[in-house]
Amino acid sequence: MASVDVVLPVLNEADALPWVLGRIPQGYRPIVVDNGSTDGSGDLARHLGALVVAEPQRGFGAACWAGLAAASSRSVAFMDCDGSLDPLALPSVVEPVESGDADLVMGRRQPLPRAWPAHARLANRWLAHAVSRRCPMTVRDLGPMRAARRDALLRLGIADRRFGWPLEMVLRAAGAGWRIAEVPVDYLPRAGRSKVSGTVLGTIRAARDMQRLLR
Repeated sequence: MASVDVVLPVLNEADALPWVLGRIPQGYRPIVVDNGSTDGSGDLARHLGALVVAEPQRGFGAACWAGLAAASSRSVAFMDCDGSLDPLALPSVVEPVESGDADLVMGRRQPLPRAWPAHARLANRWLAHAVSRRCPMTVRDLGPMRAARRDALLRLGIADRRFGWPLEMVLRAAGAGWRIAEVPVDYLPRAGRSKVSGTVLGTIRAARDMQRLLR
């Protein structure tokens, strides 16, 4: 398989970086987007061999966009860098895009015990249901591991730079007639403390960004 760039938004993920980068499959290039870390994540990722991009504008979407802009491969993958997703699952997400069977593939999370707080799971279920009402397919998860063609993603014109990025990608892709598919991926307990789904406040803030897009 040709090299695939993997965009990894990072904000203080030094605890998880060695495990994540050590499991990136051969033929995949990690692009770590340091979104203002204060724990040395950027330097550590660089030491571990990743391409590091600094994005001073805070926000999940800002980091994803910076990584997408820095990528050069035909297909690009995205995933969290907190240890909750195993990079070894990337080929199963990327393959349908590379083979031309799908335009956007999302990893449907299969949680292990203690991996997905109830409040975050309920919020995701509600959002997936809301998206399914607007799409020609049933979306079961708006998970962060996904893949698509780089040029096509750039043409979508995703504008959100906060937590609404993953949702806007799906809504714009559906509106453009993309073939959207899901494949199962394991969802593990993350390393360290979550800044979004692990806290009720973080989940509420993310849900507000996404609800704004739905309106």
